[in-house]
This record gives sequence, structure tokens and C-alpha cells, in this order.
Amino acid sequence: MLRLMPPMAAPDLLVGGQAMDDAAVFRLRDDLAIAFTTDVFTPIVDDAYSFGAIAAANALSDLYAMGATPFLALNIAGWPRGTLPLDLLADVQRGAADKVLEAGAVIGGGHSIDDPEPKFGLAVLGTVDPDAVSTNAGARPDDLLVLTKPLGTGIITTAGKFDVASETALEAAIESMTMLNAVAARAASDHGAHAVTDVTGYGLLGHLREMLNASGVSAEVYADEVPALPEVWSLIAADEVPGGTERNLASLEGDVRWHPAVDRPARILLADAQTSGGLLIAIPPEDEAALRQALERAGSPAAATVGRITAPDSCLMYVRPMDTTDDIND
Repeated sequence: MLRLMPPMAAPDLLVGGQAMDDAAVFRLRDDLAIAFTTDVFTPIVDDAYSFGAIAAANALSDLYAMGATPFLALNIAGWPRGTLPLDLLADVQRGAADKVLEAGAVIGGGHSIDDPEPKFGLAVLGTVDPDAVSTNAGARPDDLLVLTKPLGTGIITTAGKFDVASETALEAAIESMTMLNAVAARAASDHGAHAVTDVTGYGLLGHLREMLNASGVSAEVYADEVPALPEVWSLIAADEVPGGTERNLASLEGDVRWHPAVDRPARILLADAQTSGGLLIAIPPEDEAALRQALERAGSPAAATVGRITAPDSCLMYVRPMDTTDDIND
């Protein structure tokens, strides 16, 4: 939808909507900028407290991807007050508040409307040095791509709505979605990342596409190195696939060259619409091992090298098994 916005420009607007990045960045003075983002969505889990925590972690993630430190948030809620008790909304807001406090920030208020379908999210402000903003536009040929959370939250939460996913799978998805990306962002900054984005609604390949377009490069993606949450493969086999994931996959046509060994389940996983996913980090190859070690020491859910940046090519992304180098298109 950002593509539909009228273009806006100002000397101190360092990152705006046209950049298709994770948050807007506005310079206040030479040594200080603010990063600003907002995100709202409908419930993806039954537990109200967990929904609030996921929504907060998801919104905060946009600031972490920009290298910013959050300090202030506002709640945004749509609630069917005639059909759902306000006590549930209080639980949602309590989950969000606890997660924002964990991030070292505060919630200063918010806005709510009567809405036939429940929705919740946050607008979040953070600070960042204008010279230290991490964007999706700096990836360079030979950089390696490191992913910090496994994929599959869209598939598991969709299956959960139909009581198909097990409690184990749902708990793993909630644990992943509620984990802040603060540690991953710090590790990316400390180890000289060239570009960073978080993996959310467009899926891994959709957000990688934004990084590649912004950076003017292409990439190889190693399908067999991408981590998945528990039970994801069996849920894909049972056709528990969200409509958003199917749309993501269809939208990749023309931008992805698939090796024949990459089957449809793997393609679905790479396009799965994530909520509060991990960071995708383009890192110089000489720094990749140190980055992965730092992520592992910090307890990151994943520290997987899932691809490599290449020089610009006629096709933006080539998805193949890691140990296959032949350039075959099916």
C-alpha cells in the first residue's frame, strides 16, 4: 500500500515511504534522528495476552531493523465492544505493555474505535544516530544472508484457527513471535552488517526482494538451509496454507528462478507470511561466523546462513539447494 502514497520529501527525512524500508527515519539534529513505525493486525492466536505481546514485538521489530532504540509507544485498537468483553482488550494491552517494558520503552497512551472485527497494534518511536541507521539498501555482492528466526508462523497460526496445529507447534510459534529482535539487531550492528530487514508479511523472499531492489543486487537462496518451526512441513502437506502466503508465492513470479529440486512445500515456506519474524542480515563473508556465534551465544532462535548476495542478474533471486551450483530453470 505504500506504493499508493503520494511521494513526500524533506531534507531531514532520511528514510521515507518510497524506500519500502521498515520504518521512517527523521533527523532532528546532526547526532540524533527518530525512527517511527506503526503496525496493526487482527488476532492470530486465541490467547489475548499473547496476541498483545506478539503485536508489540512485531511493531518493535521494525525499529530494531533500522538500528534504533525504542523509547515510546502508543496503542491502536479496534474492538467490537458489543460482542467481546473489554476485559479481553485489557489482557491484550497488558501483553503489549509487558513486551514494551521488556524493550526498555513505555506506552504513553493510544486510540481505540468501535470495530466489528478486533484489531490491535502500536505506533512506536525510537532514537538512532543518523550515521548509524541500518537500512535494506546496503547489501553488496558476496555478502552472506543470515536469518535469525525460523519460518512458519503463518502456517502454524492458520492451522491453529482450525484446531489442526498441536499445542507444541503453537507454543513454539508464540515463543518465536514474542521474542524481541533487540539482540539480533545489536549483533548485526556490532559485526558490520551492510543491510538489515525484518521478515514479516511478505515472507522471506518478499522482504529479500525489497532488499535486493533497494541495493541494486541479486541473490542466491539456499532452500535447504532455511530453518522451520516444528510441524511446519506436515502442516504444509495437509494444505494448511494461509491465503496471504499463497498470494506472496504468486507475486514472486518473474523475480525468482527455482531449481527443480526446490519443491512446492519449500516454496511455500519461503513465501510464508510471517508475524514478528526474525531479521534478515546481509553481512560481509569475513564477519559471518562471528555474527552467527554472537547470535547463538545470545540465544537467538536461529543463526542460519540462508543465501548469498550476487551481482545484478536478469532474475532477482535464484533459489536452489546449497550444494547445487548449476543454473537450471524449471
